[in-house]
Amino acid sequence: MEDAVKLYLKIPSTNKAKDDMDIIMGQNGFHDIAWSIDSHNSVARFISKLVSVLLVLVRVKKGNVLLIQYPFKKYYSLICRLAHFKGGKVVTLVHDLGCFRRKKLTIAQELVRINNTDVLIVHNEAMQQFLLSQGYRKPMVTLGIFDYLSSSPGRRPEKTAEEEWKVVYAGGLSHRKNSFLYELDDKIHNWHFHIYGGGLDEDKAQGWKNITPMGLVTPDYLIGNSVGHFGLVWDGSSIDECAGDWGEYLKVNNPHKTSCYLRSGKPVIMWNQSALAPFVEREGIGFTVSSLRDIDDKIKDITLDEYQSMCRNAEVMSKRLAEGYYFKKAFAKAYELLDIARRG
Repeated sequence: MEDAVKLYLKIPSTNKAKDDMDIIMGQNGFHDIAWSIDSHNSVARFISKLVSVLLVLVRVKKGNVLLIQYPFKKYYSLICRLAHFKGGKVVTLVHDLGCFRRKKLTIAQELVRINNTDVLIVHNEAMQQFLLSQGYRKPMVTLGIFDYLSSSPGRRPEKTAEEEWKVVYAGGLSHRKNSFLYELDDKIHNWHFHIYGGGLDEDKAQGWKNITPMGLVTPDYLIGNSVGHFGLVWDGSSIDECAGDWGEYLKVNNPHKTSCYLRSGKPVIMWNQSALAPFVEREGIGFTVSSLRDIDDKIKDITLDEYQSMCRNAEVMSKRLAEGYYFKKAFAKAYELLDIARRG
């Protein structure tokens, strides 16, 4: 497969992770075979997507490799079958598993769908082990972390010995989605919390002393201008664990906000049961906690030298995320597996 043509379907979306991957693929020799239309009309966009799917029959040739970003709604299985019918191979990059996030598929239904691919790129080792435990047997490659593109340059946070530690959080601020935020103020003693996002319940936030709402901002603004020394990755109702469906999903998922914080140059604080916790600790780009109550003791014991080391590691990570390092590395492994299978 030394000269195999690499293909993808660039379908407009509101998902930054998918859009970033489209750009990265375009920059690295992938050919877009979709038929796109510049329109906000839902009917026009539906027609464009349907035509793009059917174009797989025309534009995929024997030996080509087609990368599909999953989920691709109802058309995923059809695209795989069409590509295989034309003699192509399929590599699938997983963004979300429907059996976890929206519960619209059972695990068995999900396995039937993704079994149509030749190689699956999953988020991390935890997601790989979960799928193996459910009986999935197609070749898998782990991504590590999602790359993150931005027009704003990341910058290393500055910290003096006298300055108070500041932690940043970006996400939905509603009490319904993240009620942990409304239980945290009086548990904070050795740091200050800056929260970015929409949906703040202002009545419930009255009287906060240690939490400052910063408003809803764009990711580029957050990367270039957010004030803080760490970025917090946390979801759910409890300050003692990432509870509920979101917590369960964090056990196999790579949250995109992790990449956003690191792209801005900030080390991260993360739940120690999340799938990305081993990656954070291994790369020296932050620290993990079992409860948000633990941040006080952990953060006060961090020396400036230790923090600067985390920042240097985060800066290296930021540069990697900006150039698509992790996708390119994962796809190279997937491509190698296709070649081994062909030669075998």
